[in-house]
Amino acid sequence: MSEAGCTPTLDGLLSCEAAVERLVAAARPIHDRRPVGLREALGEVLAKPVVSSIDVPAWDYSAMDGYAVRAAECSAPGAELPISQRLPAGVSPEPLAAGTAARIFTGAPIPAGCDSVVIQEVCTALDGRVQIDSAVEPDKNIRRRGEDIRAGSEVIAAGTRLQAQHLGLAASVGVDELVVCRRPRVALFSTGDELVMPGEPLAPGKIYNSNLFSARGLLQALGCEVIELGIIEDSLEATKAALASGASGADLVVASGGVSVGEEDHVKPAVEALGSLDLWKIAIRPGKPVAFGHVGATPFIGSPGNPVSLFVTFLLFVRPFVLRLQGRRDWQVQPVVAAADFDWPRPDKRREFQRARLETDASGALRLRVHPSRSSGVLSSVTWANGLAVIREGQVIQRGDPVDFLPFNELLT
Repeated sequence: MSEAGCTPTLDGLLSCEAAVERLVAAARPIHDRRPVGLREALGEVLAKPVVSSIDVPAWDYSAMDGYAVRAAECSAPGAELPISQRLPAGVSPEPLAAGTAARIFTGAPIPAGCDSVVIQEVCTALDGRVQIDSAVEPDKNIRRRGEDIRAGSEVIAAGTRLQAQHLGLAASVGVDELVVCRRPRVALFSTGDELVMPGEPLAPGKIYNSNLFSARGLLQALGCEVIELGIIEDSLEATKAALASGASGADLVVASGGVSVGEEDHVKPAVEALGSLDLWKIAIRPGKPVAFGHVGATPFIGSPGNPVSLFVTFLLFVRPFVLRLQGRRDWQVQPVVAAADFDWPRPDKRREFQRARLETDASGALRLRVHPSRSSGVLSSVTWANGLAVIREGQVIQRGDPVDFLPFNELLT
């Protein structure tokens, strides 16, 4: 997240910023690297910066279709010159003979001796000659060598998650293979005897395991390899076995549910038996309880079991941890500021991350609506929303007041 709304700890609760800082500080970037071709690099995280060995463009070239000339020979409208050569893109031109013009097309190299390109719209083509109907100035419509990229310059930094434009940029400097970080391996399980998998009969007292698929999808969206451990029964031994199994082959273990201190919440004692655990009560709503620790040497993060709480705490806490594992530094998201299309008359001591929808009104102004339900069990609210409204501690909001908004499309990359 960004620095918007920084607060100290409150009533013994940890502030959101303090929790994120602790997680980010504890994340150890993965150092395993592997080479991949450009075709396989989309979505990977760059481990070694891309440095250009060439200038881009590699030569001066024409930015327009027209005629390559010496400007001094066309300083007044009406100059008429013979056409000495034709230059489509991809040819190697001859030097421009004095007193002549070259028919040139976009992307073609500029011939030696030319210092300007006249666009064809102000020229009249004659039989083997061209009449230039306007005065010509030097250095027009020419893209200069190295104007985009200089040889020896870094064009893509390490830690960048590669998108289509990065692949195109790498290709433009002749690079066909990139060195990327190994994808983080994340072991994932859900706790709760009440859970069943989708497609199974739903007996009384049972619910479908939505958390597994929300968390799995969120991890995959960040470029993780997910090791799915399934549903773990509510017992200490089963929880310890799942943790040990996950930690043996993963860079991070993530669990949903069971992180509180009730009789059926076994995650805390199980992690403590195998390593160490801090159970944080964070001054946010939803998602107050979050657990962080280690199973042996493998980091562990435990989220609440309520589906909206899991979704929100993943975006706020698991996401920055995963990004640091990848060596990325772009985990902070700058909020969009929009006018509230709602009233919030009763402030809370905790910061609220309300499911919200950013829209444009008839005048073109950004307006922010919040979902009518504050329940952390209403999972449909996160599909209705396109981000989270950040309502600060003690904040009263009247319709039209500015409110920070964290877009999902920024939080899911």
